[in-house]
Amino acid sequence: VPKKLVTTVSGCADDALAGLVACNPGLRLLQGHRVVLRDDLPAIRGRVAVLSGGGSGHEPAHAGYVGKGMLTGVVAGTVFASPSVGSILTAIRAVAQAGAAGILLIVKNYTGDRLNFGMALERARAEGTDVRMVVVGDDCAFTTPGKAGRRGICGTVLIHKVLLGAFMGIWGIPGGVAHSLCPGQVAGALAEAGASLDEIEKKVTAAAKVMGTLGLSLSPCSIPGCKPSFQLAEDEMELGLGIHGEAGVRRMKLLPADKAVETMLNHMTDPSSASHLSLTPGSSVVLVVNNLGGLSCLELGIVAGAAVRCLENRGIRIARALMGSFMTALEMAGVSLTLMLVDEELVRLIDAKTTAMAWPNILAGPATTRKEEVPAPMEGPRKPQDETGIGPGTARVQRVLERVCSTLLDIKDKLNDLDRGAGDGDCGHTHAQAAQAIREWMRSRPPPAAPGQLLSAVADVVMEHMGGSSGVLYGLFLTAAARRLQGRSDFPAWADAMDAGIEAMQRSFPPGLSPGSQTNSLFSQLDSLFAAGQTLHSLRSPGADPLQVLAAAVQSAEAAAEATRHMQAGAGRASYVHSSRLEQPDPGAVAVAAVLGAVLQ
Repeated sequence: VPKKLVTTVSGCADDALAGLVACNPGLRLLQGHRVVLRDDLPAIRGRVAVLSGGGSGHEPAHAGYVGKGMLTGVVAGTVFASPSVGSILTAIRAVAQAGAAGILLIVKNYTGDRLNFGMALERARAEGTDVRMVVVGDDCAFTTPGKAGRRGICGTVLIHKVLLGAFMGIWGIPGGVAHSLCPGQVAGALAEAGASLDEIEKKVTAAAKVMGTLGLSLSPCSIPGCKPSFQLAEDEMELGLGIHGEAGVRRMKLLPADKAVETMLNHMTDPSSASHLSLTPGSSVVLVVNNLGGLSCLELGIVAGAAVRCLENRGIRIARALMGSFMTALEMAGVSLTLMLVDEELVRLIDAKTTAMAWPNILAGPATTRKEEVPAPMEGPRKPQDETGIGPGTARVQRVLERVCSTLLDIKDKLNDLDRGAGDGDCGHTHAQAAQAIREWMRSRPPPAAPGQLLSAVADVVMEHMGGSSGVLYGLFLTAAARRLQGRSDFPAWADAMDAGIEAMQRSFPPGLSPGSQTNSLFSQLDSLFAAGQTLHSLRSPGADPLQVLAAAVQSAEAAAEATRHMQAGAGRASYVHSSRLEQPDPGAVAVAAVLGAVLQ
């Protein structure tokens, strides 16, 4: 059973609502019920109230959309279970007694929700309350929907936001007026114009038919206290699943994000499907890229960019794009795409202000990947360098750099494994990025043979392409070392360069941290460099054999790297890991020793 951060399994839905209300001064709980209402209920007197709801586990839906400009209130069930008829009826009575001129229920198309909201509606009507219900079914998964119809999923949130915008064209309310009104105000204006709740119900039903949603999952979800609802292999993804973990229409091999998005949009707009959304070049849409709960924000941004590009390539105008968690399925790692065909009036309603805490507060405007980029500032003039060319010196430099690159690529997995114990497991990837960038640089032009120019150029490549703290530290080292080598190539100059690079790295460290300390080592590649640098001092002795000195320096670096397994890091991610868990040598120190060994070879 997957771990959950809950107080009690049985009370998790109540606790989640209580936390939401505690953090939002504009919300109130209805005593004795899992119902959230606007704090300013008297403000709805004489206006239409809008209620929605469903099972918990889809947060921020639906309670996150209660507020001026969106819902009057919501009724929540337990996780993935429809709310009770009694709670729904009590919520209807609460807004009716506050003076609502009529009540519209927005319900996702699931059997339990339809039954329970429908029963509450009938009982409220028997009490004399004017109530209507709109059932939203926006799922594009099934080419031939069954008798139950299309499932209601993330598109329901757009109906929460824009449902009253669709009324404007029928009753001739000026766009400027419509833009300044929240739904309660719109309902008041409609009432003055003689619009009935029957007419509103009809128009909202039509609006719900011009949108579609499709989900894609990389993992299952699990109700607190229960096992996952299904299983997916490591190399599988599922297309068209529901927001409770219901089966989709197809399992397929894992695709890159752009191909996955293209597959989703092709399925959503396939004319042979009875549940497709008809899109033609020139159509204007609102796009919602919805995190199903467990997808990282990084992945969501990639999917959003791919969706915008794919739609633009089809000639579709993305009037607005929303990205975030709108309707989730607990911790499911997945995404859904919602498209709603819009006109200018609906776009204005999307842009209208709301106090609902889950609606994104973004700058209004169309989405596009075809924005002109801000020009990068010009670099200052560089000092003239010797001409590069093919010769004995250049060929030797290329052989050394190629050996360094191949070594780093060969030990990528080893470095990642070492890094998982104390960091984020990417040390090998980081060094591999640097190796690949250096290879590309060598393919683009012969490297300079002059030592100072060579190290300076490699420093630029590393700082540009090598991520993490390692890239900065190597850049500091190489830049400082390059300055000591300008105009020099004698062996003592290399010892001076090593000292200069180490000193530059040390200047960037907090006071009190030094290489070789058994209790406060920082970014332990410095320990390997320091040990090697001490040995390279022998190059200053007349008659020293450079290869023997370098071989000794490599041995010193390897010994220093091995010694880091007994150290407690003083900075970096490893500094937050207890020393008892650090049982492997530091990957940065191992990488430095490997680079020096490659140079020797």
